[in-house]
Amino acid sequence: MKSERSIATQILDLIRAEAMPVGQHLPAQMLADKLRISRSPINEALALLHEKGILVRERNRGYFLAQAVPTSDTDTAQSLGLDETDVVTSTYFRIADDLLRGQLPGEFSEQLMRTRYGLTTTQLAAVLGRIRDEGWAERKPGYGWQFSSMLTTPDSLIQTYRLRLAIEPAALLEPGYRLDPKVLERLRAAERHLLDGGIETDTPDQLHGRGVRFHESLVEASGNPFFVDTMRRVTRVRRLLSYRSMQDRARYRPHAQQHLDILELLARERNEEASARLHDHLKHTIDAIGKIAGLLKP
Repeated sequence: MKSERSIATQILDLIRAEAMPVGQHLPAQMLADKLRISRSPINEALALLHEKGILVRERNRGYFLAQAVPTSDTDTAQSLGLDETDVVTSTYFRIADDLLRGQLPGEFSEQLMRTRYGLTTTQLAAVLGRIRDEGWAERKPGYGWQFSSMLTTPDSLIQTYRLRLAIEPAALLEPGYRLDPKVLERLRAAERHLLDGGIETDTPDQLHGRGVRFHESLVEASGNPFFVDTMRRVTRVRRLLSYRSMQDRARYRPHAQQHLDILELLARERNEEASARLHDHLKHTIDAIGKIAGLLKP
């Protein structure tokens, strides 16, 4: 399981990414849904952020943002004592990189990982819990773990985009489609942040998270639970290769501008044009991934 401090940092990232204002209500279930984490550790992390003064708790109402969250995630984490998860996070990315380089076996024991990466039992549990939750490794029946073989090739990432190409533009054409104006403005703010320098300075987690929130928010506005469930499943399995593709960040600038164009069309309720633009955007991404396939190969 991820530590409560790790989850607290993720909550801060979400607050920052969605430009949440002071006074914003932070329901535990909403955070659990967005971060794909059960409510119990979310509540522990909220209590920690309340203790640190970031949140205020109102009886029978829950937690609310008490102060603006600085734009620098590192400074915030350090000042609040939340940066102790650096070992877990850095090890997570080392494992991902080693796996994609073909330097890890398909099956492994916890002892192997503990020794190889110099982890404590608690740190190892946090790392493996995150990897398991994101779908690229699972515990074997009886003993040991195994990596998913379907998530380590360039073709795997492109195939997830082909699935998205089939469902995301269609979601925008669903009867009764409605993207909440507040969500739309948060998405716009996130894209402007990227264009204002976030592309170069954001962590891989933050870059991936902003992309996920953009596309999932568009699909969720369809109100079609089958689209939403499929989108969330494909998001989980593509994370590993998405991180590797972030070594080339130049492609994020046109992507951010394309996202803003789509949002503008949706704001004007020109959904057919937005759907066509989203189709072109995803196709452009597939082509871009093809050009950086070398980064994704072991």
